[in-house]
Amino acid sequence: MRVLLVGAGGVGEAIAIIAQHKPWLEKMVLADINPRRLREVKRKLDQPRKFPTATLNARDRRAIVELAQRHKVDLILNAVEPLFNEAIFDAAYRAGCHYLDMAMTLSSPHPEEPYRQCGVRLGDYQFARSEKWAKKGLLALVGMGVEPGLSDVFARYAEKHLFDEIDEMGVRDGANLVVRGYAFAPTFSIWTTIEECLNPPVIWQDGRGWFTTEPFSEPEVFDFPEGIGPVECVNVEHEEVLLIPRWVKCRRVTFKYGLGDEFIGVLKTLHRLGLDQKDPIRVGGVRVAPRDVVAACLPNPAHLGDRMTGKTCAGLWVTGRKDGRPKQIYLYQVADNETCMRRYGVQAVVWQTAVNPVIALELIAQGTWRGAGVLGPEAFDPDPFLERMPAYDFPFGVREMS
Repeated sequence: MRVLLVGAGGVGEAIAIIAQHKPWLEKMVLADINPRRLREVKRKLDQPRKFPTATLNARDRRAIVELAQRHKVDLILNAVEPLFNEAIFDAAYRAGCHYLDMAMTLSSPHPEEPYRQCGVRLGDYQFARSEKWAKKGLLALVGMGVEPGLSDVFARYAEKHLFDEIDEMGVRDGANLVVRGYAFAPTFSIWTTIEECLNPPVIWQDGRGWFTTEPFSEPEVFDFPEGIGPVECVNVEHEEVLLIPRWVKCRRVTFKYGLGDEFIGVLKTLHRLGLDQKDPIRVGGVRVAPRDVVAACLPNPAHLGDRMTGKTCAGLWVTGRKDGRPKQIYLYQVADNETCMRRYGVQAVVWQTAVNPVIALELIAQGTWRGAGVLGPEAFDPDPFLERMPAYDFPFGVREMS
């Protein structure tokens, strides 16, 4: 398989490191707007000839098409901020190759009732174009990271093997990660974090469909496994709520994230000051997006690994019935930062995200996952994915809950 990887940030770096020795990978073109970052990532790879590099603006559809066609790639893997998704998604279609991302196209709040009704939903841009992708015989696999991604594979697995009826599927994400030396240092892209945490969270309910609520609403304490322990989680906008109901039969879907009071306080302050805005404003003689300024002031998550300690957990809590009896479980994956740094040289959050698209690439390359149109992870058989997880040093757990 020949892949064009757009984005050489923390997750892009981890994808290249994980994929580099896989026999199904013929070539992975590393493309990023920052040539210094491209050189930094390439120096970490054992087989640099397998990874040609190119400087690329992810907004430039024509440049993406030209690069994809020059290298005759089979698939474009999007590893940049979701702000660029439409351009990369459209370019893949024009280039005649498959597409994979880890976060779907952006939402827009309802203009009149943002905390009750959906406006433009995550992925609406992509799903509206599914038919034309299918007619061209192209696959766009959207939301194939860890959350979304692995959590969606878990959803399909739970429906297939573990439940007869499902009441709720609730993604629950928590960690006990600590970053030394910084008063505030997000372990993932602050641009994406602001987007998903300050937008109205979406909930899906059978008979009502998708609706929204207020940011950070409905706090609950969830007890995470493998030593992480109880963490307060709140509603956050996320792709799983838009994906799972399309393919999995259940009565309710939610997403809650363990952010912590301090983190929530910072995000609320950014919002009050208008620093969460993504549209450029004039400052002196230049135009700049306030959110980009915030991102530039914070440390790069890709460079935080040696300052981090602790674990992060991504998982899906499912309630329902099996053989007529009530049942609830938590399917999860825990990544330990010390282990990730020692074995792969990348921090836990980006490694945990990056493993999943690489497994998906393998399944597509081998013809195990086949399809056309815009599809989520739930559209495919989950068993081959979970079967490959141990070979990727990526174990998952199942916790029976009472």
